[in-house]
Amino acid sequence: MNVFDRNINLDALFKFSQISHSTQLHLKNVYSSLAVCMFVAAAGAYVHVVARLFQAGLLSALASLGMMVWLTMTPHHPGTEKKRLAILAGFAFFTGVGLGPTLDFVIAVNPSIIVTAFMGTSLIFICFTLSALTAKRRSYLFLGGTLMSGLSLLLLMSLMNIFFGSVMLFKLHMYLGLLIMCGFVLFDTQLIIEKAENGDKDYVSHCVDLFLDFITIFRELMVILAMNDKDKKKKSK
Repeated sequence: MNVFDRNINLDALFKFSQISHSTQLHLKNVYSSLAVCMFVAAAGAYVHVVARLFQAGLLSALASLGMMVWLTMTPHHPGTEKKRLAILAGFAFFTGVGLGPTLDFVIAVNPSIIVTAFMGTSLIFICFTLSALTAKRRSYLFLGGTLMSGLSLLLLMSLMNIFFGSVMLFKLHMYLGLLIMCGFVLFDTQLIIEKAENGDKDYVSHCVDLFLDFITIFRELMVILAMNDKDKKKKSK
């Protein structure tokens, strides 16, 4: 028997038979909207970092929050689809602008980190998404309580670090936050599937959940890589 004679069955690897055809079409709309959000967010980041036409700050944060509230208050039905997509684009744009200060910090350390962080985030997001899509339905929904507890812990750590100003605590916050957001990719993906299977086809709102997961992972990965790069430079001196 030849132990090296193994045929990889890609059909089995990407088997989505547990997901109905209508839900698969819904997921296509979700991920198509997500791709557009990425481009719009990149434009928002460009406006802050390169063009300097609109700087991130309180105004951009309020604009992003306002877009989110507006989107939530706009009901989902065929007549409002274009309006909700436009609001989604506005939310993505101001979210991209909000990345500006983090991007400025990373560029000052090493501009190549941005590309590395984006590629790393894309790889993480794709791997965890495929894991959620190919796993048994509802198998990751149990993570919800643990992930929310993790968010509470992160908030507590942030409040504590206001008083302690510990670099180690900040780094721990970043690594733990990255781990938790990876878990949210699994949880949110399977939650979207379950909602769609139960008739909730609001792909715009579902896109927002995954978009925020991606952006948060990207931001935290950038900061982690930048801090590690700074530490290496200090040691080499």
